[in-house]
Amino acid sequence: MKSKDDKLWELAEARVKFKGHLSTYLVVNLFLWALWYFSGNYNAEHENVFLPWPAWVSLGWGIGVLLNFVGVYINNSFTSIDREYQKLKQK
Repeated sequence: MKSKDDKLWELAEARVKFKGHLSTYLVVNLFLWALWYFSGNYNAEHENVFLPWPAWVSLGWGIGVLLNFVGVYINNSFTSIDREYQKLKQK
């Protein structure tokens, strides 16, 4: 069984990795949107396009970033296990 310090270390590592993932997402998407904008693809001649092409990258990758956030900050197993342990201990 892992000690509480080991679990906290793993949680800290997961949060640092998430911050790196988020930073990469932001930088790459900023570059893609700038590339789209400065290439002139925002002109009226492409009015019939539903979404600009960088939107597909942003949406798809954004879902992954969101799920990563939920797993690390909201639904991490350390706090779930700790809460369950405290409930069982009180009974």
